Amino acid sequence: MTTTHPVVGALEGRTAVITGAARGAGRACALAFAAQGADLVLLDVAAPIPGVPYPMGSRSQLDHTADSCRRQGADVLVAAVDVRDLAALTELRERTHDRFGAPHVLVNNAGIVAPSGRPVHETAEADWQLMVDVDLGGAWRATKVFVPAMVERRAGTIINIASTAGLVGYRNFAGYVAAKHGLVGLTKASALDYASYGVRVNAVCPGNIRDEPAMDGRMLSEVARALDIPQAGHDELFTADQPMNTLVDPADVAAAALWLACDASRRVTGTTLTVDAGYAAR
Repeated sequence: MTTTHPVVGALEGRTAVITGAARGAGRACALAFAAQGADLVLLDVAAPIPGVPYPMGSRSQLDHTADSCRRQGADVLVAAVDVRDLAALTELRERTHDRFGAPHVLVNNAGIVAPSGRPVHETAEADWQLMVDVDLGGAWRATKVFVPAMVERRAGTIINIASTAGLVGYRNFAGYVAAKHGLVGLTKASALDYASYGVRVNAVCPGNIRDEPAMDGRMLSEVARALDIPQAGHDELFTADQPMNTLVDPADVAAAALWLACDASRRVTGTTLTVDAGYAAR
């Protein structure tokens, strides 16, 4: 009898590459995958990005994620890599192959939510290009680098962490919305490109993710800042807009990614799995 849910050790013997792993949903995915037996390649820019008005994940946060995964028994390769740097990603692929062989799973989680907070006509060209280059171009580059070995093996899974911004519009976030809509489109097109090779490609579309201290999250705080919403009590304000009257936890995103990564979803490709407490259903 087949199963339709992850079992303990569902990723045993597999290697997963996770971008944007220093904190937030990236850290949550790393911990969930490690708990299921995966070895991990964890990367993050781990440095400021000029033009992004808030601190990026740090090397110490990335190392904390890695150490937490090692305590669960995972073998972990850590790298400070900017997903805008194709050469650095290519070098990391070689290190990955030397250490683990070809990876089985790629989670494209790296992304930024700002510079945002302006209507389209007030958006600077540099801000637009930065948003698209990180949030869409980064996933394209990582796929370009890591998918050939999956094609050769005739098996693999790519999971793109998009957003409800890939499904609906948000005022004053045109660059982010456009990039995330593009990521959903990339998911569907690449799913067709690789279906005959046994490589599955899906997207997870989270809604507002709680800034959980254990995950060092700060995405929701940055959205509030971009919208001039006071930091005090902004959780309650965002929660009131959710049909289920709750925010999404990083672990909710990780659980969706885990299901897409394992054999329980072996016939699922080219789809978007929305984890948003009902927001996009309205």
